[in-house]
Amino acid sequence: MSRSAFVGPVPMHVLALSLDLRFPEARSLKAKRALLRPVTDGIAHRFPVAVSEVAHQDVWQRSELGIAAVSGSARQVAEIIDDVERFVWTCAGVEVLSAERSWMEIDR
Repeated sequence: MSRSAFVGPVPMHVLALSLDLRFPEARSLKAKRALLRPVTDGIAHRFPVAVSEVAHQDVWQRSELGIAAVSGSARQVAEIIDDVERFVWTCAGVEVLSAERSWMEIDR
């Protein structure tokens, strides 16, 4: 084992973002999914985060996304989530109803 393995606990910062979204132009679940897919795919391809639709899957004008970022730096994880939130605000056909952030406690 290398000496660095005995340095002590490595900091881990986890920030979750919950976005409540509305799709005013959607008239069906299929239409909502067509508007939501570029949002989730854009997040997944542009940012080092996990993203999932976590609520309102069967409601045709609403969606709640859960997004999580992990880093050894609190500043870096906050910047990533800031960038994700800015990206979603610029997406066409999407209204952001609310955005809530939660820092996770990591017991080590």
